[in-house]
Amino acid sequence: MRHSIFFFVILHVDMDYSINVRGRLIDLAEPLVMGILNCTPDSFYDGSRKQTEREIAERAQQIVAEGGRIIDVGAFSTRPGASEVSEEEELRRLQFALEIVRREVPDAVVSVDTYRPLVARRCVEDWGADMVNDVSEGGRTGIVGVPIHEAESMFATVARLGVPYILMSVQPTIGEMLKSWADDVLQLRALGQKDIILDLGFGFGKTLDENYAVMGGLEKLGVMNLPLLVGISRKSMIWKLLDGSPETALNGTTALNTLALLKGARILRVHDVKEAVEVIKITTKSNQNYSL
Repeated sequence: MRHSIFFFVILHVDMDYSINVRGRLIDLAEPLVMGILNCTPDSFYDGSRKQTEREIAERAQQIVAEGGRIIDVGAFSTRPGASEVSEEEELRRLQFALEIVRREVPDAVVSVDTYRPLVARRCVEDWGADMVNDVSEGGRTGIVGVPIHEAESMFATVARLGVPYILMSVQPTIGEMLKSWADDVLQLRALGQKDIILDLGFGFGKTLDENYAVMGGLEKLGVMNLPLLVGISRKSMIWKLLDGSPETALNGTTALNTLALLKGARILRVHDVKEAVEVIKITTKSNQNYSL
């Protein structure tokens, strides 16, 4: 009984985190929602695909209206089996989308979802992106697990840009995640990178069972003393387990988001913003009322 009580308390320890977004401090004491805006024709959940000016504008407005604090704009699907997108096409899509988002919701924090350093640099310097969301763990993998070879390093690029950096893990276990991240964070700090957010990379380099093992041990990643982002929205780890589809995976997403928050997640990356905001309100209220 003593051990179970101790574990319960651990899940309710609040960590004080904040990130500097172009001189504006964003407090993560209460978790935030990052809404997904995919300007792609082939993202795994077709409800997230926005390509026309009107669709992009409406989606950006919806994310903010429903309580999302960050808009994550992506132009390159990373779903299994997705087609390669040239750097030129990714840049074209992102310029189009980012200019619309900046016009429609100028006060929103905007993240660019890319693993290409050159693309990240253009988006931040030219089109107003505030942070970089990198699914390749600093260039370890591309869309199909192939190492990226570019003229620039993502770590060096984000450090020069001075923007918050989301470092996603492609490792299959908590242990390997910690080892890899420890080295990554040392490299980033040596380059002068200040704000680092860790994404557990659900669905990347992990089997279904490994995804759930990582979720089960999420609280162990608190030793990194960095904010954790969880992106499990409508992913196959949910609908394959439940014999469904991305379209039927909202309830499972909500269940896992709740668990992630109780284990220390500070940012939820989601398709369904309103539902995620409600989960945060409920879990936060429950923690405030908690007493032994």
